[in-house]
Amino acid sequence: MSGLQKFEQRLEQLVSGAFAKAFRSAVQPVEISAALQRECDNNAQILSRQRRMVPNDFHVELSQSDLDRLSPYDSALVSELTTQLQEYAEKQSYVFSGPVALAFESADDLTIGRFRVRSRAHAAVVSNATHTQVRRARAYLEVNGTRHPLQPPGLVVGRGNEADLRINDPGVSRRHVQFTVDESPDAGVAIEVSDLGSTNGMLVDGHRVARAALHDGSEVKVGRTTLTVRVVEEDVDV
Repeated sequence: MSGLQKFEQRLEQLVSGAFAKAFRSAVQPVEISAALQRECDNNAQILSRQRRMVPNDFHVELSQSDLDRLSPYDSALVSELTTQLQEYAEKQSYVFSGPVALAFESADDLTIGRFRVRSRAHAAVVSNATHTQVRRARAYLEVNGTRHPLQPPGLVVGRGNEADLRINDPGVSRRHVQFTVDESPDAGVAIEVSDLGSTNGMLVDGHRVARAALHDGSEVKVGRTTLTVRVVEEDVDV
């Protein structure tokens, strides 16, 4: 029995046939599962001879009518699709760049029975910073939905264990860039980023540079990952 057949069988057992009835003449779950697998196949990035990295953040777009039909079974279907995708990835020697996320969305340009899959590699991000440090920081980095404090003297971003902020992105070197931070009561926060001789370099606000001063909203791209600088405005007593 194929993986997709097992997937269909699990769904039937899960919802006692109600799901199949709801989706008659509409998007079929097995079609979505197959499309997610193709999305991995088409976007696999070679890490080594036996390992390839694939997207881990998936958005399935449907017509509003199909989305309404799916709504009662949303969480169950997400769970089954995710399990099926993880099993497929293991068989193909695929690795995900971070935890697998799957969501359904409506799209006005799609009719009943049509759907579209969008995906991206959302690299896992790890740092040693505490919640207290993040909360008290006058500046921080936003990376894939996470916050990391920018405090003097700064931090090193890279893929290796020696980096202060570790990003599981194959396009990121072990020690890729260094953020330098200086704080003073008068001048506020001064932030600068420097490339550490990385393989792929960096982009700052869309420009390839080796060194740059940063401000609130500056975007530093390393590999496929974007790091956004945020400077916290302090309350001024009147």
